[in-house]
Amino acid sequence: MKVTTVKGVMTSSVVAVREDADFKEMVTVLRSRRISAFPVIDASGRVIGVVSEADFLLKEATPPLPQGAIRLAWRLKDRSKAAGVTAAEIMTKPALTIHEDAPVQEAARLMQSRKVKRLPVVDAEGRLRGIVSRADLLSVYERPDHEIWDEVVKGVISGEYGLDPELFVVTVRSGIVTVTGSMGRRADALSLLGTIRYLEGVIGVRDRLSYPAE
Repeated sequence: MKVTTVKGVMTSSVVAVREDADFKEMVTVLRSRRISAFPVIDASGRVIGVVSEADFLLKEATPPLPQGAIRLAWRLKDRSKAAGVTAAEIMTKPALTIHEDAPVQEAARLMQSRKVKRLPVVDAEGRLRGIVSRADLLSVYERPDHEIWDEVVKGVISGEYGLDPELFVVTVRSGIVTVTGSMGRRADALSLLGTIRYLEGVIGVRDRLSYPAE
Protein backbone atom coordinates (compact mmCIF):
# COMPACT_ATOMS: atom_id res chain seq x y z
CA MET A 1 0.00 0.00 0.00
CA LYS A 2 1.39 3.38 -1.01
CA VAL A 3 2.09 5.67 1.92
CA THR A 4 3.37 9.17 1.30
CA THR A 5 5.39 10.60 4.17
CA VAL A 6 5.64 14.20 5.26
CA LYS A 7 9.14 14.30 3.79
CA GLY A 8 7.66 13.68 0.34
CA VAL A 9 5.38 16.73 0.39
CA MET A 10 7.10 19.23 2.70
CA THR A 11 8.89 22.41 1.68
CA SER A 12 12.59 22.01 2.39
CA SER A 13 13.46 25.69 2.16
CA VAL A 14 12.33 27.09 5.51
CA VAL A 15 12.57 30.55 7.01
CA ALA A 16 13.74 30.03 10.59
CA VAL A 17 15.33 32.24 13.24
CA ARG A 18 17.75 31.65 16.09
CA GLU A 19 16.52 31.99 19.64
CA ASP A 20 18.47 35.26 20.09
CA ALA A 21 16.94 36.96 17.00
CA ASP A 22 15.67 40.42 17.93
CA PHE A 23 12.12 41.70 17.56
CA LYS A 24 12.70 44.14 14.70
CA GLU A 25 14.71 41.56 12.71
CA MET A 26 11.89 39.05 13.00
CA VAL A 27 9.19 41.52 11.97
CA THR A 28 11.25 42.46 8.91
CA VAL A 29 11.62 38.80 7.91
CA LEU A 30 7.93 38.13 8.48
CA ARG A 31 6.83 41.03 6.28
CA SER A 32 9.46 40.70 3.55
CA ARG A 33 8.89 36.95 3.09
CA ARG A 34 5.09 37.29 3.42
CA ILE A 35 4.76 34.50 5.95
CA SER A 36 2.73 34.37 9.15
CA ALA A 37 5.03 32.27 11.36
CA PHE A 38 8.42 30.61 11.49
CA PRO A 39 10.26 28.06 13.64
CA VAL A 40 12.80 29.07 16.26
CA ILE A 41 15.93 26.91 16.38
CA ASP A 42 18.81 26.55 18.82
CA ALA A 43 22.50 26.41 17.98
CA SER A 44 22.18 22.72 17.00
CA GLY A 45 19.32 23.35 14.58
CA ARG A 46 16.70 21.80 16.86
CA VAL A 47 13.24 23.35 16.84
CA ILE A 48 12.49 24.85 20.26
CA GLY A 49 9.48 27.02 19.48
CA VAL A 50 7.44 28.91 16.91
CA VAL A 51 6.97 32.65 16.50
CA SER A 52 3.74 33.78 14.85
CA GLU A 53 1.98 37.05 14.04
CA ALA A 54 -0.13 36.54 17.18
CA ASP A 55 3.02 36.55 19.33
CA PHE A 56 4.11 39.89 17.86
CA LEU A 57 0.70 41.48 18.24
CA LEU A 58 0.76 40.91 22.01
CA LYS A 59 3.16 43.83 22.30
CA GLU A 60 0.61 46.20 20.74
CA ALA A 61 -2.54 44.64 22.16
CA THR A 62 -1.54 44.22 25.81
CA PRO A 63 -2.55 47.23 28.00
CA PRO A 64 -0.30 48.62 30.76
CA LEU A 65 -0.11 46.62 33.98
CA PRO A 66 -2.73 47.61 36.56
CA GLN A 67 -1.67 48.95 39.93
CA GLY A 68 -1.95 47.47 43.42
CA ALA A 69 -2.93 43.93 44.36
CA ILE A 70 -4.50 43.24 40.97
CA ARG A 71 -0.97 43.28 39.57
CA LEU A 72 -0.24 39.98 41.31
CA ALA A 73 -3.15 38.25 39.55
CA TRP A 74 -2.14 39.44 36.09
CA ARG A 75 -1.69 36.89 33.37
CA LEU A 76 2.07 36.72 33.74
CA LYS A 77 2.67 34.45 30.79
CA ASP A 78 1.13 36.73 28.18
CA ARG A 79 2.52 39.83 29.88
CA SER A 80 6.01 38.36 29.80
CA LYS A 81 5.69 37.62 26.08
CA ALA A 82 4.43 41.14 25.44
CA ALA A 83 7.57 42.56 27.05
CA GLY A 84 9.88 40.21 25.15
CA VAL A 85 12.44 41.43 22.63
CA THR A 86 13.97 38.16 21.36
CA ALA A 87 12.60 35.03 19.72
CA ALA A 88 13.21 33.00 22.88
CA GLU A 89 11.15 35.46 24.93
CA ILE A 90 8.07 35.74 22.68
CA MET A 91 7.91 32.33 20.99
CA THR A 92 5.24 29.73 21.67
CA LYS A 93 6.80 26.64 23.21
CA PRO A 94 7.17 23.76 23.10
CA ALA A 95 6.90 23.71 19.34
CA LEU A 96 4.28 21.50 17.73
CA THR A 97 6.26 19.47 15.18
CA ILE A 98 5.94 16.41 12.96
CA HIS A 99 8.59 13.81 12.10
CA GLU A 100 9.74 13.72 8.49
CA ASP A 101 8.91 10.00 8.20
CA ALA A 102 5.35 10.36 9.52
CA PRO A 103 2.54 9.61 7.02
CA VAL A 104 0.69 12.65 5.70
CA GLN A 105 -2.51 11.37 7.36
CA GLU A 106 -0.86 11.79 10.77
CA ALA A 107 0.12 15.36 9.94
CA ALA A 108 -3.42 16.10 8.75
CA ARG A 109 -4.94 14.76 11.99
CA LEU A 110 -2.50 16.81 14.07
CA MET A 111 -3.24 20.01 12.15
CA GLN A 112 -6.97 19.42 12.45
CA SER A 113 -6.96 18.63 16.17
CA ARG A 114 -4.60 21.46 17.12
CA LYS A 115 -6.07 23.94 14.62
CA VAL A 116 -2.78 24.94 12.99
CA LYS A 117 -2.05 25.68 9.34
CA ARG A 118 1.51 24.40 9.16
CA LEU A 119 3.98 22.24 11.07
CA PRO A 120 7.77 22.36 11.33
CA VAL A 121 9.21 19.04 10.15
CA VAL A 122 12.02 17.50 12.18
CA ASP A 123 14.34 14.49 12.09
CA ALA A 124 14.90 11.96 14.87
CA GLU A 125 17.08 14.45 16.79
CA GLY A 126 14.52 17.24 16.54
CA ARG A 127 16.52 19.21 13.96
CA LEU A 128 14.58 21.27 11.43
CA ARG A 129 14.21 19.61 8.03
CA GLY A 130 11.33 21.50 6.45
CA ILE A 131 7.80 22.77 6.92
CA VAL A 132 4.51 21.25 5.82
CA SER A 133 1.28 23.15 5.21
CA ARG A 134 -2.31 22.13 4.69
CA ALA A 135 -1.89 22.74 0.96
CA ASP A 136 1.13 20.40 0.89
CA LEU A 137 -0.94 17.59 2.42
CA LEU A 138 -3.63 17.98 -0.24
CA SER A 139 -1.08 17.06 -2.91
CA VAL A 140 -1.81 13.35 -2.30
CA TYR A 141 -5.14 13.89 -4.06
CA GLU A 142 -3.26 14.64 -7.27
CA ARG A 143 -2.33 10.97 -7.52
CA PRO A 144 -3.12 9.73 -11.07
CA ASP A 145 -6.28 7.64 -11.49
CA HIS A 146 -4.35 4.82 -13.15
CA GLU A 147 -2.11 4.45 -10.08
CA ILE A 148 -5.15 4.26 -7.81
CA TRP A 149 -6.77 1.68 -10.12
CA ASP A 150 -3.59 -0.39 -10.03
CA GLU A 151 -3.51 -0.42 -6.24
CA VAL A 152 -7.22 -1.19 -5.91
CA VAL A 153 -7.11 -4.15 -8.31
CA LYS A 154 -3.65 -5.59 -7.68
CA GLY A 155 -2.89 -4.45 -4.17
CA VAL A 156 -6.30 -4.77 -2.50
CA ILE A 157 -8.71 -7.02 -4.41
CA SER A 158 -6.10 -9.53 -5.57
CA GLY A 159 -3.32 -9.00 -3.05
CA GLU A 160 -4.83 -8.19 0.35
CA TYR A 161 -8.19 -9.97 -0.09
CA GLY A 162 -7.09 -12.80 -2.38
CA LEU A 163 -10.07 -12.35 -4.71
CA ASP A 164 -10.20 -12.92 -8.45
CA PRO A 165 -9.97 -9.44 -10.03
CA GLU A 166 -11.78 -10.78 -13.11
CA LEU A 167 -14.97 -10.91 -11.02
CA PHE A 168 -14.95 -7.14 -10.46
CA VAL A 169 -15.17 -4.05 -12.58
CA VAL A 170 -13.22 -1.14 -11.13
CA THR A 171 -13.21 2.36 -12.55
CA VAL A 172 -11.45 5.42 -11.21
CA ARG A 173 -12.34 8.91 -12.34
CA SER A 174 -10.94 12.02 -10.64
CA GLY A 175 -10.08 9.99 -7.57
CA ILE A 176 -13.56 8.46 -7.22
CA VAL A 177 -13.49 4.66 -7.25
CA THR A 178 -16.50 2.65 -8.42
CA VAL A 179 -16.49 -1.08 -7.64
CA THR A 180 -18.95 -3.47 -9.31
CA GLY A 181 -19.18 -7.21 -8.66
CA SER A 182 -20.50 -9.89 -6.32
CA MET A 183 -19.35 -10.96 -2.88
CA GLY A 184 -20.44 -13.77 -0.60
CA ARG A 185 -21.06 -11.67 2.51
CA ARG A 186 -22.08 -8.10 3.23
CA ALA A 187 -19.41 -7.79 5.92
CA ASP A 188 -16.69 -8.73 3.43
CA ALA A 189 -18.02 -6.24 0.90
CA LEU A 190 -18.02 -3.43 3.45
CA SER A 191 -14.53 -4.34 4.58
CA LEU A 192 -13.27 -4.25 0.99
CA LEU A 193 -14.87 -0.86 0.34
CA GLY A 194 -13.50 0.51 3.60
CA THR A 195 -9.97 -0.52 2.68
CA ILE A 196 -10.29 1.11 -0.72
CA ARG A 197 -11.70 4.31 0.78
CA TYR A 198 -8.53 4.91 2.78
CA LEU A 199 -6.08 4.32 -0.04
CA GLU A 200 -3.93 7.30 -0.80
CA GLY A 201 -5.51 9.69 -3.28
CA VAL A 202 -9.02 8.20 -3.08
CA ILE A 203 -11.63 10.94 -2.80
CA GLY A 204 -14.69 8.70 -2.63
CA VAL A 205 -15.96 5.15 -3.21
CA ARG A 206 -19.15 4.18 -5.03
CA ASP A 207 -20.56 0.83 -3.96
CA ARG A 208 -21.96 -1.24 -6.83
CA LEU A 209 -21.37 -4.60 -5.13
CA SER A 210 -24.07 -7.19 -4.67
CA TYR A 211 -24.24 -9.72 -1.84
CA PRO A 212 -26.84 -11.97 -0.16
CA ALA A 213 -29.26 -10.30 2.23
CA GLU A 214 -28.55 -11.09 5.87
